[in-house]
This record gives sequence, C-alpha cells and structure tokens, in this order.
Amino acid sequence: MSEDLVELGKKNAAIKAVEENIKKDMIVGIGSGSTVVYAVKRLGEINKENTLNIKCIPSSFQAYQLIIQNDLQLVSLEMYPNIDIDFDGADEVDKDLNLIKGGGGCLVQEKIIASNSKQLIIIVDFRKKSDTLGTNWKRGIPIEVIPMAYFPIMEKLKKLGGKPILRMAQSKSGPLISDNGNFIIDVNFGGLSNPSELNMKLLNIPGIVDTGLFIDITSKVYVGLEDGKVLTLTK
Repeated sequence: MSEDLVELGKKNAAIKAVEENIKKDMIVGIGSGSTVVYAVKRLGEINKENTLNIKCIPSSFQAYQLIIQNDLQLVSLEMYPNIDIDFDGADEVDKDLNLIKGGGGCLVQEKIIASNSKQLIIIVDFRKKSDTLGTNWKRGIPIEVIPMAYFPIMEKLKKLGGKPILRMAQSKSGPLISDNGNFIIDVNFGGLSNPSELNMKLLNIPGIVDTGLFIDITSKVYVGLEDGKVLTLTK
C-alpha cells in the first residue's frame, strides 16, 4: 500500500469530519497526531472563508502550535469548560468505537478535553480499525503514572497479565516526560475482550494518573480507506 494513498485517506477523512460537523461560534477541542494536522488546516480555512468565530482549546503543545499556525483563536478550558466538539486521532478503534490513544504521549490532556466535549470526533486511517483493541496496535496501552510510583506499578501490571515497558525519550537519556511531568508505561495485554473492565482495574492502582483506553466516549469515527475514500462509523 502506497504511503501517498494512506495520506490521501487521512486527509480526506479529516476534511470530511470538519466540513460535516463544524458550525458557527463553536468551541472546539483540538487533539494530537498526524490526522489532526489536516483537520486543523481545513478548520482554519473554513473559519476564515465563512467568518465562523471558532474558538479552539488545545490538548497538547502540538495542538497549541497548530491553532496558532492556522490563525485560529486560542482559548482555554478555564474560559470555556463546555466544549461543543473535539477533533482527535487514535492509535486503534474497535467495533464499539472504544479507543487506544496515547502513542504520542498526550493521553491525559486529550481525555480531559474529550470528557468535557459534547461530541468526540475521531479521525484515523484504515490501519487503525479493528474488531478488538490490541489487535492492530501492538505497542500496548499507554498509561501515565506519577514518577515515584512507576516501579511498583509495573509489578502490579505484570500481575494483571500485562507486559509493561517504561517509555524512553528519543533525544535524551532517561524516560519520556509527559506534558504533565509524568512517566508513561506502555503495557501489552494482547487482545482486549473487555476493555472497560481492564480500564477500571488500572484506574484503581494508586499512582496511575489515567490510561489510554477511551471507553464509551466517541461520537463518530471517520476512517480514511486504502483508495482515498472515507468510511464513517457511528454507534
């Protein structure tokens, strides 16, 4: 499969997601990842062409930069705690529209924005779609943890049947540090027959800030297909 076709599918999915859902005066959450780049670019164009008065809240430093670069109005969650719509990507989407997110390390802030949004719109390419979480995404569930607790948490994750790996930084020695100053552990549990149950078990471990499992929160998914067309998924 040509990378050009994959990118075309992602771009088309992002454009369709924005064009079908954006309205004047909306408060918009901006997620992270490669598909979001296309979405924010189109959002900036539509906002300028139609004077839509869109206000955007970032979920990461990448999102912050995208909002500024595309001449959109930057606001905060303190100013607008009730968000109309949130555009984001995902590492994997199952048949029930549950997600694995956090491959880029922004899962906690992304979940905060998503949980305060009336609609969460996910944009992915066809490689991210599966019947069961953990099938296509092999790098494990990202879990953000308080640094002092990472080692005992890893031991507890092993007892739950996971294979935890502390995520390391790419251009510095030591662990990757999240936007919140925490560590991220990637835990492979294999295919997840009951992601909701696993998520609750993980959240009950002291020191875990949040997980990359987004359960029963997605409104709609736009999937860029191999031929450049777009598949729309709803519950």
